[in-house]
Order: sequence, then structure tokens, then C-alpha cells
Amino acid sequence: MAFEDFARHLSAQASPVTVGGYVRDLQQFAVWFEHTNGETLEPERVTPSDVREYRNWLQRRGLRAATVNRRLAAVRAWLDWARHQGRISENPARRVPGLREQPPGLRWLDKRERYALRRAAERILQVARLRYPVRWVVYERDALLTLFLLNTGLRAGEVVRLRWSDVVLGERKGHLLVRGKGDKQRVVPLNKAARDALRRWKTTRRDADIEGDQVWAVRDGLTVRTVQRAVARVAREAGVEATPHVLRHTFAKSLVDAGVSLEKVARILGHKSLDTTRRYVEPSAQDLARAVEEVAL
Repeated sequence: MAFEDFARHLSAQASPVTVGGYVRDLQQFAVWFEHTNGETLEPERVTPSDVREYRNWLQRRGLRAATVNRRLAAVRAWLDWARHQGRISENPARRVPGLREQPPGLRWLDKRERYALRRAAERILQVARLRYPVRWVVYERDALLTLFLLNTGLRAGEVVRLRWSDVVLGERKGHLLVRGKGDKQRVVPLNKAARDALRRWKTTRRDADIEGDQVWAVRDGLTVRTVQRAVARVAREAGVEATPHVLRHTFAKSLVDAGVSLEKVARILGHKSLDTTRRYVEPSAQDLARAVEEVAL
């Protein structure tokens, strides 16, 4: 089906980019509709079950909730236009809710992305001194800091405030005294990967004659922006999207998936309320809801 009339109507109130996006989404809906039902797409042929099944089909393809909702919005807008044109008496897409989206910023790395990030950090450590003879220490710091964040879940500001006097590093165990928001303090245990990153960084500091009590500083001090750039550099090398806060979410999600109680996770992360920590179990609940929705008869 052609969507020229709808596009002309939409162009009076939306940008060319928006119009083009809606038309592309509708063309994809038309292909799905015709393949599924064996009929040419027309507004009067669309039922709520069609829209619901299309939503579920998009979900099964692994598209993000925001992408699914955008495509449903295009279908909804087209059917609204058809209703105003007198072609249908009601919009069937209005009876089908979109998907619940994760709160902004609540994103973590999946298993593949975590592997890619670790591998990128290890690769940087292997070649930094040869490839970057002047700034090798910065590259090694960035790689080790990224591994450290992935295994501690510290906020960027907490990393900036971290001092060597706050670090207890033993052979088989260790912990940090973390100075969080509002001068609140907590003790964070260190797993083997975090301990190894700190030990390797101590060696790097010694080789580069770096002094000072600020743990992850090189020579010009450390800021939140420095921590963000460090993670961004390793993430680019890995081909993933990551920030210090994404690594914090990843660490938290890994703890929850490993069966650590929400109370312990909250203590480790410095959450004031368990409601904040419960966000990391919500995807499991969403998966159950989606599974039930898919078998609706």
C-alpha cells in the first residue's frame, strides 16, 4: 500500500525526518501484514489482534522496547488519520499498549558485551607500551580502571575520591573504604579481578614513577570527566556503548543474577532504598509478562 496521502497530512505538522521514519515503519508493517494474513494492507482490514501480534513479532526479533513503541506509534498515527478520513470508525491500535521501557540510564552490558570490553582492556595492556611510547601509562590506567569499575560498581565520583589509604589489598581478599554521596562511607569487598587490576596498576605506577595518594590519578589529578573518558576509550576499542554508570549497573545486575540478596547488593552499591536495588530484578518480571502475553488467545 502507498502512504503518500498520509505522508502529506503528516508533513504539515512534523519534520521531513519524522515523516520519512513513519513511512518506513509503515512499509515494514505492510510487508509483515501481507506476509502474515495474505491480504493487502488497508486500514479497514487491521484488527487489534493484528497490532498485538505485530508487537509480539517485533519483540521476538529482539528489538528494544523503544524501537517497538516507535513502530507502533507509526501504525497508530496512520490509523488515526484513516479514522479522521472516515475509513474506519475506531483505531484498533489504540487498544494495544506499547512495551514498558527501562528507565533512562538503567542499562547494563550483556555477556557478549562484557567479554568484548574485557578483551579490549587486555589488548590495550598488551600493546600500550609499544604503541604509545609517550602516553602508555594513560592507556594502561584506562584499561585497568575500566576492569576495576566493572568489578566494583563504584560511581565515577567515588573513584575520584578513592585514596590508597582507603584500600586494603591482601593476597586472597581485600576491600575498599568508599566515600559516597553526602560524605557517607561504606566498605566494598574486592573480588579477584578487582584485586588484580589494582596490583597491576601499582606496578604501572612504579614503572612510571607516579606518586600521590589518589589511586587512579596519573600526574594531572583525576576528575569525573577523566573517568568517563577512560571508560569511553576502552568501550570504543571493544565496539560497545559503556559509561561508568553502565558498568555500575552491569556489576549490580551480575550480583543479582548470581543470587546475591538485594540487601547485600544495596549495601555494596550504597543504595539508600531497596526500591533502587529492585530495579535489577524487574527485567525478569517483564520477561514473565511478555511470555504470558505471547500466548494470549
